[in-house]
Amino acid sequence: MERKRLNIKKINVIMASVVLLFFNSLQPNGFVNAAGILDQTEDSYLKNGGFETDFWEDHSWQIETDNWDFLDIRHFPYGNDPYIEPDEGNFALKYWVKDSAEGTGSFTIKQTIDKLPAGYYELSVRIMGGTGDEAGEVALFAGESITNAAVTKGYNQWETIKLKFEWKEDQQNITVGAAVSGKPNAWGYIDHFRLVKVPEPVQADLFVERVDGISKNFIKGADVSSIIALEESGVKFYNFKGEEQDIFQTLAEAGINYVRVRVWNDPYDSSGRGYGGGNNDLTKAIKIGQRATANGMKVLVDFHYSDFWADPAKQKAPKAWSNLTFEEKKEALYEYTKESLQALRNAGVDVGMVQIGNETNGGLAGEKEWPKICELFNQGSKAVRDVSKDILVVLHFTNPEVPGGYETIAETLNKNHVDYDVFASSYYPYWHGSLENLTAVLKHVADTYGKKVMVAETSYVYTYEDGDGHENTAPKSGQTLNYPVTVQGQAHAIRDVIDAVVQVGEAGIGVFYWEPAWIPVGPPENLEKNKEIWEKYGSGWATRFAAEYDPEDAGKWYGGSAVDNQALFDFHGHPLPSLNVFKYVDTGAVAPLKIDEIKNIYLSVYEGEKIPVPEKVSVIYNDGTEKSETVAWDEAAIEDAVRKGIGRYEIRGKVLGIYNVTMYLEIKPKNYVLNPSFEEEDRSMWKITYRNGTSPHTDFLNKASDAKTGNYSLHFYSDQAVDFMVEQTITGLEPGYYNFNLFLQGGDAKDAEMYIFADTGEKLYKTGTSVNGWANWVNPEIKGILVLDGTVTIGASIKAGAGAWGTLDDFYLYRVGDYTPDGEKGGQGETGNHGGTGNGQQENAKDEKEEQGILVPDKFARGHHPEAESNDPARKLPETGTSHFQILLAGAVVLFTGALLFLKAKRLSGQKS
Repeated sequence: MERKRLNIKKINVIMASVVLLFFNSLQPNGFVNAAGILDQTEDSYLKNGGFETDFWEDHSWQIETDNWDFLDIRHFPYGNDPYIEPDEGNFALKYWVKDSAEGTGSFTIKQTIDKLPAGYYELSVRIMGGTGDEAGEVALFAGESITNAAVTKGYNQWETIKLKFEWKEDQQNITVGAAVSGKPNAWGYIDHFRLVKVPEPVQADLFVERVDGISKNFIKGADVSSIIALEESGVKFYNFKGEEQDIFQTLAEAGINYVRVRVWNDPYDSSGRGYGGGNNDLTKAIKIGQRATANGMKVLVDFHYSDFWADPAKQKAPKAWSNLTFEEKKEALYEYTKESLQALRNAGVDVGMVQIGNETNGGLAGEKEWPKICELFNQGSKAVRDVSKDILVVLHFTNPEVPGGYETIAETLNKNHVDYDVFASSYYPYWHGSLENLTAVLKHVADTYGKKVMVAETSYVYTYEDGDGHENTAPKSGQTLNYPVTVQGQAHAIRDVIDAVVQVGEAGIGVFYWEPAWIPVGPPENLEKNKEIWEKYGSGWATRFAAEYDPEDAGKWYGGSAVDNQALFDFHGHPLPSLNVFKYVDTGAVAPLKIDEIKNIYLSVYEGEKIPVPEKVSVIYNDGTEKSETVAWDEAAIEDAVRKGIGRYEIRGKVLGIYNVTMYLEIKPKNYVLNPSFEEEDRSMWKITYRNGTSPHTDFLNKASDAKTGNYSLHFYSDQAVDFMVEQTITGLEPGYYNFNLFLQGGDAKDAEMYIFADTGEKLYKTGTSVNGWANWVNPEIKGILVLDGTVTIGASIKAGAGAWGTLDDFYLYRVGDYTPDGEKGGQGETGNHGGTGNGQQENAKDEKEEQGILVPDKFARGHHPEAESNDPARKLPETGTSHFQILLAGAVVLFTGALLFLKAKRLSGQKS
């Protein structure tokens, strides 16, 4: 931007300086020099890192390629695409490898830095682009250092790639940049290049990547509500030297600066026996708060407004409030909050935040209607304000992965004029979706309503072991475990949640780890003794005495710690290296490189198929890098499995000659469905019928992320009604009993009628199903299909309102038993679920707590999952409407305008394909 000459006489020097600074501050990437090129910012050594000026004109970046005919590289204004989510600023670099390219197209984009002082550096860039064969690959380089190529993950799926390096001495004329490549039709965007000097990482027992931009005031919290009950049960805690030490001192030394404590109104039965879970009444909260304050930590008081656990599934009012009118309950909540908070402050507790309710998606203190919930929020908030204007008021919700959930909640709070400061979320990696989504939903609340945001609960597993004989919450089948189940994996998980909140900006104020000290009171072999201790001191998650208050949950499933394998202390009270992640995020930490996890192999084949035994397996190192390493399998065990046939087998292998790995092999009964996953080009065996006058609205989608296995699936979408049947007739079957199932996922299916069927001619078998979100695969199954004449027609009927979308995949018909004329059956069962799922239930179902009670305002509906949106910038339809599908729609319209026009359109379509 060129400075305008001010035609005002007698302007003083100070005003000129102010104007100059103002105009310069408008530039997102630094100051403008005489040539109009953005100079490097205070922390970045790169010019025009955000591409806010045209790099073709100002030559701020040097772009080189071996064949310009293969590439289309542009200075791209975000405003040209109404559907794109801009990364930063107003411009980006956009590239496309032309479909006419012969092989891979590639280019480099780089700058040369005149001088670079000795030290540690981080080069980073934001990338986004196509998937599959249309994916771009981007590798960063600085001098001789280079990263492995990162592959783009889809439209609007931005990610950061980084290269860290160290110069022992001052450097001159160092070239840094990125190498970009892709197959024909690959495309992508690049934005926000940065080269910054970073602190020297700490030498430690594990790797922790520094969190860029973290504030010195960022809240690094821990919820240790169970601590007093544990100590009363005989549990001891130690420091890193192995010395017994007050756990609050150990937490503070590890970088934790805030303690969260839950408060239940009256967690005792009529005989005074505690409900468990720490028996967290106000008295315990005061004791915990005093110890936290004595060790320099502030306190977040978490009022549940219940006598026991409050979460999305249950928000039961305290016993003393059960017969109150709503107006009386409002007054009781106000008085209880004010009196409790005043008691904490009178006891010397440094209260910094107060949480009005816990995971209140489904209600508060027994109220489930949002206008009333909001009135209760305001009563709690008023009580806090009346005690101190300096204490932040926090509202706490969960399930950030639900599309539109937080957006609707925040809007409802605003419409009801709720007075609060902080919008807090739970985030457990195995339940709550991606970190990118977490950042996005919190940032929306912060930007739209001016609120601070944080994560009030998070944790991750470090071992598969159970420490006390009571079943743990995780890991379980169907949960998302994106990190190794190791101490290092736990550290990576914590660091990444902190980073996700920091990425929100100044409004992202902190993260609390949930119950890092809830370790066993005794080993699993002493289970009976453990039960006695849990009952006496309330150091398990619930006691049997809670049954009078919570008969459906605690009354049935009472016991010990369900999170001892997610603690930051081992089963004997010694701190794990991952506890130090809270201070390492400021500087980073490095350790000797070693293997952290080798991913086991899971194979499922049909009897008679060749087993695709992998030659390499994925190895994850403690710095987070992943490599493929050669594996040597037990060939004799593989041959034995093939010989034995149907069944499940564990095949051992060795990596690098010394590390163990396992291949879990399942040989399933033969699948009689032809081309069951639509991977083969010949799909003539499938019949698709469009009903009730609907135009064609299915296609065979080539996209792995929308397929259960392989790359293809049968995809449906229509902006009108969805109404079709897909079927296949199978002949030559031996008489007997068969089972049939398939996989289905999708969304926006209003007024849906969906079922799978098997028609033998003598009997029609059906079972209903449904869809509930992107990648939430359901697996309905029909069992005991009696086939006598060797023929059966299997398929699915899908009917739903306008806008419904989804995919079907992996149709499976298999024989389970013989039929004898006297009616005896072998292996035959009733209609039900296959592999623990079916009839519309989620394959990756969560535990009861996460599945129930997450209703928010009436407006709340599961929206279109981000992954289901178009990943082609030129398309307006959801991802469920592919370019092939649009051609089909266009052809259908042309049919109605006349045969001549139809033939022309068909000829043009053929040329296009």
